[in-house]
Amino acid sequence: MDLITNLGVGFSVALTFQNVLYALIGCLLGTLIGVLPGIGPVATIAMLLPTTYVLPPVSALIMLAGIYYGAQYGGSTTAILVNLPGESSSVVTALDGYQMARKGRAGAALGMAAIGSFIAGTFSTLLVAAFAPPLSEAALKFGPADYFSLMILGLIAAVVLAHGSVLKAIAMIILGIALGLVGTDVNSGVARYSFDTPELTDGIGFVAVAMGIFGIGEILINLERGEAREVFTSKVGKLLPSWQDFKHSFGAIARGTGLGSLLGVLPGGGALLASFSSYSLEKKLAGANADPPFGKGNIRGVAAPESANNAGAQTSFIPLLTLGIPPNAVMALMVGAMTIHNIQPGPQVITANPQLFWGLIASMWVGNLMLVILNLPLIGMWVQLLKIPYRLLYPMILVFCCIGVYTVNNNTFDVWVIAAFGVIGYIFAKLECEPAPLLLGFILGPMMEENLRRALLLSRGDPMVFLQRPISATMLVLSVLLLIVLALPAIRKKREETFVED
Repeated sequence: MDLITNLGVGFSVALTFQNVLYALIGCLLGTLIGVLPGIGPVATIAMLLPTTYVLPPVSALIMLAGIYYGAQYGGSTTAILVNLPGESSSVVTALDGYQMARKGRAGAALGMAAIGSFIAGTFSTLLVAAFAPPLSEAALKFGPADYFSLMILGLIAAVVLAHGSVLKAIAMIILGIALGLVGTDVNSGVARYSFDTPELTDGIGFVAVAMGIFGIGEILINLERGEAREVFTSKVGKLLPSWQDFKHSFGAIARGTGLGSLLGVLPGGGALLASFSSYSLEKKLAGANADPPFGKGNIRGVAAPESANNAGAQTSFIPLLTLGIPPNAVMALMVGAMTIHNIQPGPQVITANPQLFWGLIASMWVGNLMLVILNLPLIGMWVQLLKIPYRLLYPMILVFCCIGVYTVNNNTFDVWVIAAFGVIGYIFAKLECEPAPLLLGFILGPMMEENLRRALLLSRGDPMVFLQRPISATMLVLSVLLLIVLALPAIRKKREETFVED
């Protein structure tokens, strides 16, 4: 009964004209950047963080959340029509979706992607509403030692689940933690790693780091890529899939939703891992009897990953809102947005800001409904946007980044910072280093230090406090087990195969 009452409060907030408008803006922007390859929700949210200063906290978070799950919808459009995923989680959607488009069934693929996304988004939002409050109550019992151990577990899980080299992921996390420690020590008041630069005594700006690595860095990488593309728009066909398509896809949607909901909660998981894992699962379940084979236009290869990536996008809000720990790069940016409005993410959000918490959850239902209405009828318009030359698009993004970061502190130093991190982001991409773990380390590093020092202060310097508290000891044991599992050759090989599809 409390859940229904709380959702009533949430819908009363989400359905105000202002919040519906910002949900619509977020969904439109999310779909747009999902359609346009090479931008992505991380870069877009990073660029828009400065604009949230002037918005009410609820409206700002509703808009940013709409961008995130809207990008999952939009990414499928280019994956199916152009074989060029607009969003990284839509990579596997292109394998079968593009083949369906080549056979004149682009409409059925687009329709199934939208329907699967809506079903998954609706179900996973219900999970967030049901499980977030009890998890928040449990999190209130956490002490500093428990939070420190939980963050250690989160960072190790991010390494395990990150695609690419394990050593590179660890290096990115350590670098992120080091960057997060730049600034004035809150206990001693001594400037650390500032190199006598006054602008660094307050630390490196989160917005500048995110914009540089994910905004400017992405632009530099995408400028190297060609613009030749073959768009299948002449034979899109009817957008409503046939009853036979629904029969074949229903199980895939259910399995993708369940798997995505689970993986979205895990640090480093989210939409990307969910889409790859669900596709692998469907491919193995179908075996050699799949008709048509996977990779040759099987509609289950569209329904499963699209359901999984939307479910993963929604449930990734659970650790953010209940524990204050971001499971992926987008949620790290959401922490930045909440901090801008002096809101401490974590278990106290539900009690201290119930309208924000429940309003955000209710807005996810509103946003998912908007996205179905927006995506299917407006596919023709989204396809026209694919014709915008990158040479015109990227200079506008670059100018927007510089203006946005300058307005945060009215300081030209921040513009130089994003330029420097843009080059760093480009170098990371050329070295095949995934930058998302760096952002997680940058956010969690100062929080880990604070809880470590607080725990040692309360225990009078006794490090055994981390093993004496049951919750902390459990987290550390799980961390060690994860490291042992990761060291096993068979597990390492399987982990690499998960992110590779022929």
